[in-house]
Amino acid sequence: MTLLTILLLAGAVLLTRVSCLRTAIGILGFQSVIVALACSIIGINTGEFHMYIAAALTVIIKVGLIPYALWKVASQLKQEREIANFNISFLLAILVIIASYGFVGRELPLVSGETLAAAVAITAIGLLMIMTRRQAILQVVGLITMENGLYLLGLSITRGLPLIIELGIFFDVLVAVVILVILAQRLKHSFETTDTSILNELKG
Repeated sequence: MTLLTILLLAGAVLLTRVSCLRTAIGILGFQSVIVALACSIIGINTGEFHMYIAAALTVIIKVGLIPYALWKVASQLKQEREIANFNISFLLAILVIIASYGFVGRELPLVSGETLAAAVAITAIGLLMIMTRRQAILQVVGLITMENGLYLLGLSITRGLPLIIELGIFFDVLVAVVILVILAQRLKHSFETTDTSILNELKG
């Protein structure tokens, strides 16, 4: 489980250095595979069958459907890349990791420290991407990264959420992603770009 947590955290940090939309989508798919493996491992360790259901839903929705929808939008763009200060984003991600491990290790010593700290850091990095990226596709990637962090947070504390809560989480994320993908497609068709900063021109 520790190795999976490290890989998930490394993927989140790597996203702060990526400008190519397709590469970011690929990393997102890799992250989701790690989450599915974590669910399966917890299912094996605890004997909870619903964890296998959660793993299957993760594969179907966050490894299959969401990356496919994002890839389809990205493939219709003309060599579009994110324009941002990646050095600052990377530095902020490192600072978030240091702060998360420092706070969780000191203030919450009784809870599964390393995994919990990594979950907090991944959630914060996902939020950072939503706030700093201009491309709608990367904002969706940030949203899913944030959700992966929150899901890992739940796993680290409860060792498996109740099935009804997991289904609710997946449904909420799927609805949010569908809305954002539709927004990205409308931006592409209207402005030939998924850069959300162009919406500033619509201010009355």
